[in-house]
Amino acid sequence: MMVENSGRDQRAASGATDEELMLRYRNQADSDAFDELVHRYERELYSYLYRYLGDAGLAEEVFQATFLRLHQSRKLYQEGKRLRPWIYSIATHQAIDALRKAGRQPKTSLDRSLWPDQSPDGGKGSLLDLLEAETPTPLVQAENAEHRAWMREAVNRLPEHLRSVVLLVYFQGLKYNEAAEILQIAPGTVKSRLHAAVAKLNAEWKQWQAV
Repeated sequence: MMVENSGRDQRAASGATDEELMLRYRNQADSDAFDELVHRYERELYSYLYRYLGDAGLAEEVFQATFLRLHQSRKLYQEGKRLRPWIYSIATHQAIDALRKAGRQPKTSLDRSLWPDQSPDGGKGSLLDLLEAETPTPLVQAENAEHRAWMREAVNRLPEHLRSVVLLVYFQGLKYNEAAEILQIAPGTVKSRLHAAVAKLNAEWKQWQAV
């Protein structure tokens, strides 16, 4: 009977929203709800941390630290608050702390196998589309290892306030309002930073091609 109940609990957890799962964990210490959240975010959040940190081992450590902090902060979760931006905000702060403790700078990974299929806000626009179409873009030509290396270093050279929105929106596929909530800025600021980042990457790409 206990096994049957456990199976029903797991099925119920898989059909709940993130917010419902978090409330169940906050109010009832429901371990199935917490396990389901870890499962839902495992690949997505790890891929973000891997891109942000450029180190697989450190990304795994920060992923574990993120859910430990989520567990420790569960009583602070407020009903009605969207969970996804909150988890990303915790992960971002944990990543920054990990880099600070290690005395390292962020090293972006642009592993193509981890790129999302979706574009920001479900539209057709993507980082590829925003780079100027009249010249071959670095991401289109990313089959070439030299071009992949160039793009990785170019993103690394972006100021952190530009780099963070590029990673969240164009590589992680978050919506503008989600990125804004994570970074605690206005959605309009997210959009302006994205345009500034693309313009900077475009200018550097043209200079690199001209050499």
